[in-house]
Amino acid sequence: MLEVIGAGFGRTGTLSLKLALERLGFGPCHHMLELFENPGQVALWEQVAQDGTVDWEEIYRGYRATVDWPGARFWRELTAHCPHAKVILTVRDPQRWYESAADTIFRAGSAPAPEADAAIRQMRRVTHQLIWDGEFGGRAGDAKHAIKVFNEHNEAVRQAIPAHRLLVFEVSQGWGPLCGFLGVPVPDEPFPRSNDREVFAARVSRRSTE
Repeated sequence: MLEVIGAGFGRTGTLSLKLALERLGFGPCHHMLELFENPGQVALWEQVAQDGTVDWEEIYRGYRATVDWPGARFWRELTAHCPHAKVILTVRDPQRWYESAADTIFRAGSAPAPEADAAIRQMRRVTHQLIWDGEFGGRAGDAKHAIKVFNEHNEAVRQAIPAHRLLVFEVSQGWGPLCGFLGVPVPDEPFPRSNDREVFAARVSRRSTE
């Protein structure tokens, strides 16, 4: 059963949050990277994308937390299924979020998949159905529309989740708010910083040539 549910969109510091949660003992933490690294995960989420069939216990078997997409797409269902889980909404300036997303995940999602890589093609198909079409209505490239979706999503989470269960968090705030919310000691080390644009580009390039 999940103990922490990340409701924030990708490119709001979700990989840094994943690393932080795992450092604090809430790992393994699910993240979109799992779909790159675990073919079984892609198959499970493809079933969700195709007909809405969901077995949350199977999808998150062995995980203590989830952040980023595709889980964030289903924050309502997950928070209902795991009523005792705490919820973290990662946020950032909407315009800066869009610029970062457009330069990384949106660009990667629209690039042609290698013909020889069936796994990448399957993952692209799943993410298009769940995120680009499901979350953004096929209009992720429309900045005004995408930012509107982003803002409405964040406000919906704020309105739906009780204050005692929700942390609205910017990763630049570091350990303090996160550890206070989770009731754990602050580690004597820097807060993780990961997945800037250059690192993301290198990861996508490496995966597409493997």
